[in-house]
Amino acid sequence: MKPSPLLLASLAPIGWGTSYVVLEHLQPLGPTSVAALRALGAGLLLLALVRQWPRGEWWWKSALLGALNFGLFFSTLFISAAHLGGGLAATLGALGPLLILAFNCAALRQSPGPAALKAGVLGLLGVALLVMGPGAHANAIGLITGVLSVVAASGGYLLAGAWGTPPGASLLALTAWQLCWGGALLVPVAWWLDGPLPSLTPAQLPWLAYLIVVGTAVAYALWFRGIRDTSPVQVSLLTRLSPATAIALDLLNGRPLGAAQWTGLGLIALSVLVGSWPSRPARAAYN
Repeated sequence: MKPSPLLLASLAPIGWGTSYVVLEHLQPLGPTSVAALRALGAGLLLLALVRQWPRGEWWWKSALLGALNFGLFFSTLFISAAHLGGGLAATLGALGPLLILAFNCAALRQSPGPAALKAGVLGLLGVALLVMGPGAHANAIGLITGVLSVVAASGGYLLAGAWGTPPGASLLALTAWQLCWGGALLVPVAWWLDGPLPSLTPAQLPWLAYLIVVGTAVAYALWFRGIRDTSPVQVSLLTRLSPATAIALDLLNGRPLGAAQWTGLGLIALSVLVGSWPSRPARAAYN
């Protein structure tokens, strides 16, 4: 029996939750520079494997998807992590499913299923408890960029689900195009915000390689496959695994958690289970 696309997609946010640890090991690289290297490196790697280029309208479609899913998302997420810490920045991603549900309801006239709505609310409560727990520090820049990263990713997931895969091209090729566009768009921004790239030490290279290959190329190939084979709503509910992973790593590093944060983690885990319950939403909008 093959693993379900939803199960495989769940490996992606788990890998993303480890990226905040990697970010700490790549200092003094700035957050935008790391985001550019991550996206462009993974995109070029996948492009070398698939050897396919966009055609026709997919030049601008892949550029828009790359700008949302990788350029804007990666940069704002890492800036948020630099101001809030990885665990807290990752928790904001749990707002994404509610944004997608709201868009479906307002623009596509699709009422959210009971399981998806319950999962969204549970995840939001879990985020609130994690943010308000002891040891959580927030500031305006971190919160604004964190929310912006959620908005960008949610819009990108919806468009990816609605547009599907271009004729004659593989899903891996579409992922490669998006990553290349996102990384290329970030290069001048990174130069402006962070300045010239500093030299990496030999000890830092494996961390960067892990971030590019495992945390980005493999993770997003599984992620977009999940969106294609299920729905953006179902897959977006899995983003709660990213903050759970980041918080778990913080715990292993000696960060204490209060009762409220343990409860928040429990609610996030419950929201993932509820959102994974079998359902048959209308899929016309995603094909």
